[in-house]
Amino acid sequence: MNPRFPTSLPGRVASLHLHPPEPGAPLQSVDSVEVAEAKGIVGDARYFGRLSRQTGQPARRQVTLIEREQIAEHVAALGLQTIPPGAVRANIETTGLDLVALIGHEIEIGDAVLLLYSPRDPCEKMDAVCQGLRKLMLNNRQGVLAEVLRSGKICVGDAIKLCGKANANA
Repeated sequence: MNPRFPTSLPGRVASLHLHPPEPGAPLQSVDSVEVAEAKGIVGDARYFGRLSRQTGQPARRQVTLIEREQIAEHVAALGLQTIPPGAVRANIETTGLDLVALIGHEIEIGDAVLLLYSPRDPCEKMDAVCQGLRKLMLNNRQGVLAEVLRSGKICVGDAIKLCGKANANA
């Protein structure tokens, strides 16, 4: 295990969100989700069970995460009062840790294990939240992408723990 990261991280799940069936519609806030190994969040209309067009294998993009602290920085830079939970279209909003620093590591949330494998790229929908938000989210300031390694339930308030060493395939 990389000694820079304690196994007991200070992070917690702040909120959980599901993509609706209608593209671009607001995400639905929920108290808990079930994740399925190699498939994503059960009931997430956008990413659950997607297959890679290139390989036909399960797509790696199964869950998205962002820190509330990162959102707060964007709020301050844009002179806003707030950006509501779920508005930046991440499935899991966290508090208390730096997700980008954990890329290549496995984390345990509730019963599930996720591999954080890449920074997330902001899309044009971010400027629909507030003009200029997309530009602020460039360069690793929009959370991370993860794949589900172990199925399980994740709830708002769950602790986030480092459970695996750096993964060379991330």
